[in-house]
Amino acid sequence: MLPLNSVYISGITGFVGQNLKDYLSNIQVHSLPRDLDSALTNNEVQLHGTVIHLAGKAHDLRKASNPQEYYRVNFELTKKLYDAFLASEAKKFIFISSVKAAADTVKGTLTEEVTPDPKTDYGKSKVLAEQYIQNQPLPEGKAYYILRPCMIHGPGNKGNLNLLFNFVKKGIPYPLARFKNQRSFLSVENLCFIINELIQRSDVPSGVYQVADDEPLSTNEVISILSASINKRPKLWEVPVGMVTLLAKVGDLLDLSITSERLDKLTESYVVSNDKIQKMIGKKLPVTSREGLLKTISMFKSR
Repeated sequence: MLPLNSVYISGITGFVGQNLKDYLSNIQVHSLPRDLDSALTNNEVQLHGTVIHLAGKAHDLRKASNPQEYYRVNFELTKKLYDAFLASEAKKFIFISSVKAAADTVKGTLTEEVTPDPKTDYGKSKVLAEQYIQNQPLPEGKAYYILRPCMIHGPGNKGNLNLLFNFVKKGIPYPLARFKNQRSFLSVENLCFIINELIQRSDVPSGVYQVADDEPLSTNEVISILSASINKRPKLWEVPVGMVTLLAKVGDLLDLSITSERLDKLTESYVVSNDKIQKMIGKKLPVTSREGLLKTISMFKSR
């Protein structure tokens, strides 16, 4: 008989999956098939303990993806796996959604009380999966947890922080220092900590929970932390906002590397509250925003 705390993970070979597998070293971890859709269709999947659904189609900022792929992978596959969970002996289902299922832009601080209003196919496909999970009758003894992480970083990460670190390493100045923003980040260690708490405990009710580090950081602070980690002074250029905005509008017309949309993405604020999950767990996250960032940077430096 399999232990009750055995874990079945989809997408275990990805960035979060690899970190989670290492974090759960004291738990019996099973990888769900790579071709999960086919395996579920053919009733080849048996589930016990906790099911963690990481597999999904990530947000393509270059907009080169077929929009229907988001719905096929992020919605339809989640629906199939959740149906299998409901019919199985498994007790907990943890779905890794995204804050982008709630909102693409944020004024103030994003909380779980906001009515989801995603604008992209990525966000829409995630919120459809969330709604499906929430709308199914939940058998006694089972629980679901929909986690909405913000931007995750850590060992194996290949995202924007890596690109930003390379710019700092090469001594390229950051010309947008005049823009004052605040963004929430999420260390993968903190995400793994939250997931482990949900696996081990029975006192956290089913629901939607945002996951973020405690303190948001400005892009200027991130640049300063990156620079200090390699003993460099941060090169923060305060080019006037009006001049940068005008250049971005020219970029819209001439298809330059800087456009109004890219400028908004670089300078926008996106602050995410983690109050709900923190109160439910009643424990501090293991690493601060700065500590988590430094751990990620140490991995960049070792390459």
